[in-house]
Amino acid sequence: MAGTPQAILLVDGYNIIGAWADLAALKQTKGFEAARDSLIAALANYSTYEGYETWAVFDAYGQRSPASQEAITPYLSVHYTGYGQTADSYIERACAKFRNDARKFTQRLIVATSDSVHRQTAIGYGAEGISAQQLEYEVTQTGQRVRRRQQTNKRRSRGLLTNLDPAVQARLARMRMGLMD
Repeated sequence: MAGTPQAILLVDGYNIIGAWADLAALKQTKGFEAARDSLIAALANYSTYEGYETWAVFDAYGQRSPASQEAITPYLSVHYTGYGQTADSYIERACAKFRNDARKFTQRLIVATSDSVHRQTAIGYGAEGISAQQLEYEVTQTGQRVRRRQQTNKRRSRGLLTNLDPAVQARLARMRMGLMD
């Protein structure tokens, strides 16, 4: 990971899926996996842009499998709880461990969930709590900033070609069409 992330963001995955209208609709039409994949993609972009170490935590959801985690990007990992463990308890345990971690002096710990009791518990451990709606707003705003930046960069790169000599522009156009001189 490039540098130390400014924050660690713990996301209650299925809670967020249930709270974001587009993810809830996707879950209804295409299932949990599609909604989970969509959330993971959104969090990957958000985490990279913001420089957050993000953990998307999903309940074992009745599966008899051990806890596991998977690195998606240098900024995002997906954590699946073990059988019988909830995402809430997994996140609370992570918050409790963070209390005794030296990183607490240099990094923020943020918990994203719509469960206000769970959010208050995380705050009790010294974390910041944000609602699913606040996270959705921030993810959307970050996506818009990224698109604006990409459009600006695209305009700049187009401007470079228009500054070229017309003969060079014509030659490049022929090359793009496969009509080499």
